Amino acid sequence: MTPDTRPNDDLAARYRALPASIVHDVMRAADLSLRVLPPTLRPIAPGSRISGPAFTVSGRSVTGHDPHETLLAWTAMLSRVPAGHVLVMQPNDSDVAHMGELSAEALTLRGVLGAIIDGGCRDVDRVNAIGLPVFCRYFTPRDVVGRWLPHGFGEPVVIGGCSIATGDMMVADTDGICVVPQAEAHAVAAAAETAMTTENLVRTAILAGVDPETAYRRHGKF
Repeated sequence: MTPDTRPNDDLAARYRALPASIVHDVMRAADLSLRVLPPTLRPIAPGSRISGPAFTVSGRSVTGHDPHETLLAWTAMLSRVPAGHVLVMQPNDSDVAHMGELSAEALTLRGVLGAIIDGGCRDVDRVNAIGLPVFCRYFTPRDVVGRWLPHGFGEPVVIGGCSIATGDMMVADTDGICVVPQAEAHAVAAAAETAMTTENLVRTAILAGVDPETAYRRHGKF
């Protein structure tokens, strides 16, 4: 079955206003399957945020592969990431960089929202200057040439034990990364918006001098 890669712009806009912590809390409260990616995945630029539907890519390490064929496969992969989506990559590799300056430039011009990679990044300062939000595990100058190939597009990937399918909603900020299954995305967004409203009431009460316990008992949120 081909995954639905058509972005829901209204839903994505709603998620842009939702912190990862609130999304986590409402999924926990609803006893939904908690899908939080490992804390080793960090933004390369402080304050980065990504919210939008995933487009998944997987790959593998290779040895002595033809450089030309490697770069053809890499550039073809970049061309397959749809606009309005977040590139979510499981490279199955801890040696090379799976994002760099030219790739970030290409994805930005194509309207891709950001990249979440269980791997590495290079050209970090230049990627940050381009403005593409990127979350990854490590930095290295080593590139993919002759060393890595993509092999799966739009198929489910697993990062840190969490399964991610194309179309799942990604919510990433400084706190971490939540994955909201596509089927539950509307319900989680509505619950998170309600929780934010309640949390604002608690904040207002505390700033007005209300005791924290009283504020919690009054609003049922803290």
